[in-house]
Amino acid sequence: MLSLLTSFLTAAALLQGPAVKPQPATIAKPAPAPPIPWSATRRLTVADFQGHPGPSDRLAALTSADIKSNAACRDFVFSATVQATFDPNTSWFQNPKLASDALLRHEQLHFDITEAYARLMRQKLAAFAAKADCNKLQPAFNNVTKAVYAEWDKEQNRYDQETGHGLNAARQAYWEKQTQLKLEQLKPFAVQ
Repeated sequence: MLSLLTSFLTAAALLQGPAVKPQPATIAKPAPAPPIPWSATRRLTVADFQGHPGPSDRLAALTSADIKSNAACRDFVFSATVQATFDPNTSWFQNPKLASDALLRHEQLHFDITEAYARLMRQKLAAFAAKADCNKLQPAFNNVTKAVYAEWDKEQNRYDQETGHGLNAARQAYWEKQTQLKLEQLKPFAVQ
C-alpha cells in the first residue's frame, strides 16, 4: 500500500512539473541606441548624448565617434566602405541641462573632424584600390587605415588642447573654419 501511495504521489509531482522558484522582477533595459552616421544636414543635439560620465570624469562632455572601415575582394576586385559614426550610448554631457550651444558646437566639431578623416581614408583607399593585391589584402589595408587612425587621434587631441576643450572662443572659431575647409577640399570623397 505504501508503494502504491508513493507511486501515486510521484506521478502527481511529475504531472505538475518541476517546482518553479519565484524570480525577482527584472527591469528591462532599453535597447542601445544605434550609431548615428555623420551627415551634413543632421547636427548633433543634446538628446543624442545618452551615456553617463564615470565618477572620475571631469570633462564637461565627451563625444564618442568612430571611423568604421571594411575592405573586401570579390573576383579579385577590391572594394572598401568607410563611415564616420557617433555613438550615443558612450557620449555624454556632465550636466545636459546646463549644456551650452558653445559646448555642443565643440562636440559637433569632434564629429566633423571624424568625418574629415573618414573622407581622407576614402581618398587613400581609392588610390590603394588601383594597386591592391587581393592575395595580400589584409596587411596592406591595415597599414593604410592604421596611418589614418593615428593622424585622426592626434588631430582630436590637438583640437582639445588648442581650444582648451572649447573654452578658447578664438581658437574654437579657427578650428571650425579649418575643419569646414578640410571637409570642402575632401568633398569628392563624401558619402553620396
